[in-house]
Amino acid sequence: MTDQHAFLSPGWIEAARGIRADVEGRVPPPDVPLKANVIVTDTPFEEDEIRGFIDSSDGSIMLELGELDDAELTVKTDYETAQALFVSQDIQKMMESFMTGKILVTGDVAKILMLTPPTDPEQIELAQEIAQRLDEITAD
Repeated sequence: MTDQHAFLSPGWIEAARGIRADVEGRVPPPDVPLKANVIVTDTPFEEDEIRGFIDSSDGSIMLELGELDDAELTVKTDYETAQALFVSQDIQKMMESFMTGKILVTGDVAKILMLTPPTDPEQIELAQEIAQRLDEITAD
């Protein structure tokens, strides 16, 4: 059995880095390069807020702690919503959260609208594998 950690805890982040290393080279470059800062609020940790970034400008997808000085947009959401998006990958929850203001986007919103889910069967299977592995490392 895989060790489980609270979503976004240091143990979870290390385990997620391991998953990223395992799938490196199998994930195709995104259709639209993106540089985004992500702020997750209301965390159950000592720090109320966790800041990270997504950078796919070099053709690979980098999700890491910290902030980009040259981010094209910033996404801000609460801990519960972030977990539903990154771990459960619940598209319905994502749309509902966006429409109700639980996901706030500032900057070049068009970049997010241009992102498309995978359509190739192998890439769909890989996305499902990654989601399953993230779920396995995430404590309830």
